[in-house]
Amino acid sequence: MEAENLTRADIFLIVGFSDLTQLQIPLFVIFLMLYTATLFGNAFVMAIVYSNSQLHTPMYFFLSNLSFIDICYTSNIFPQMLAHFFQKGASISFTECLIQAYVFMAMVSLEFILLAVMAYDRYVAICNPLRYTTIMNRVLCIKLASGTWLVGFMDPVPHTILISGLSFCASHEINHFFCDVTALLKLSCTNTHTIESMTYIVVAFLPIISFLLIITSYINIISAILKIQSVEGRQKAFSTCASHLTVVILFYGCVCITYARPTTTYLMQDNKIMSLSYTVFTPLCNPIIYCLRNKEFKNSLRLAKIRMLL
Repeated sequence: MEAENLTRADIFLIVGFSDLTQLQIPLFVIFLMLYTATLFGNAFVMAIVYSNSQLHTPMYFFLSNLSFIDICYTSNIFPQMLAHFFQKGASISFTECLIQAYVFMAMVSLEFILLAVMAYDRYVAICNPLRYTTIMNRVLCIKLASGTWLVGFMDPVPHTILISGLSFCASHEINHFFCDVTALLKLSCTNTHTIESMTYIVVAFLPIISFLLIITSYINIISAILKIQSVEGRQKAFSTCASHLTVVILFYGCVCITYARPTTTYLMQDNKIMSLSYTVFTPLCNPIIYCLRNKEFKNSLRLAKIRMLL
């Protein structure tokens, strides 16, 4: 292709769900309800943890961070997506698109790291219960949380720089409901094989390391639980990490199904639908999983109800 035909896109058009013309209003209502429920659910978790001194423990401190990440995660995508239901030819500048893609990747990276940190917390609680409060002290928790946010925001920087160098030709239509990386790579007329390989290495490194840390933690956790003689003791020990394990399986499963394949095999319409699993389903389910499966959290909810009635 001639050099003069390779241009930087100043404006992109986000297709979203504009092809479903008869379902615009129902879809808007559904996504608005899901977004509201996600915000309320995660904000509710943060409020309960903050207001109840019994929940001022490392596990719930990290859970509050997870809820805040999910709020930022969805707020980076949903408001714009909802606004696009009432706009014909919804446009976004290249800079805004790049920022949205960067924030999205940062939030995903943050969740990967935080899930590994939460696995380590459960490892210490079950494998070293007598030293738990000494090891997982306030200073260490703050350092782990700060390190999580720092690494999470630094991890997508190389990826974003690589994407910023792409060139786009005839079409500037993003067949997605946000500036997804795979959609941009699919749209580019630049030969993306090298960039794709490099970005996959950059992006895959953190999830793989986080996953290995989670697996290592749970191997030790399961080994420690199996050494407990009483069935009741085993069930109690496992219940303390069941919620976290459920969230890990849900998040990793949704992300891997969507991204663990080359962009050349993507059908963007299918990818758009699958992306709803981790942009809508996971942030919505996280607070529900912790609320329903965690006894301490349910007890705190009961106390909160009693206080409201008194």
